[in-house]
Amino acid sequence: MFKTNEYFDGKVKSIAFTSEDGPATIGVMAVGEYEFGTGSVEIMSVVSGSMDIKLPETDTWKTFTAGESFEVAKDVKFGVRITQETSYICLYK
Repeated sequence: MFKTNEYFDGKVKSIAFTSEDGPATIGVMAVGEYEFGTGSVEIMSVVSGSMDIKLPETDTWKTFTAGESFEVAKDVKFGVRITQETSYICLYK
């Protein structure tokens, strides 16, 4: 059924499920700065709030707000900075 995930002392929580597009998680992030690693290509969509993202090929942060998406390559690390509570959905390819 569903699998729950908790990271960074409970500041990031998600529920894994199988969507019509494949494996996915839907979750929330508290204010903070995080680094995530990928095991597959990930397509992140912001549902509410905003995320500042620093992808591995750049030293600059880019802001994504509700309704916007970005893609992260497989086997990399990327930075996430949250300035307000934010929800997201992530598809794994």
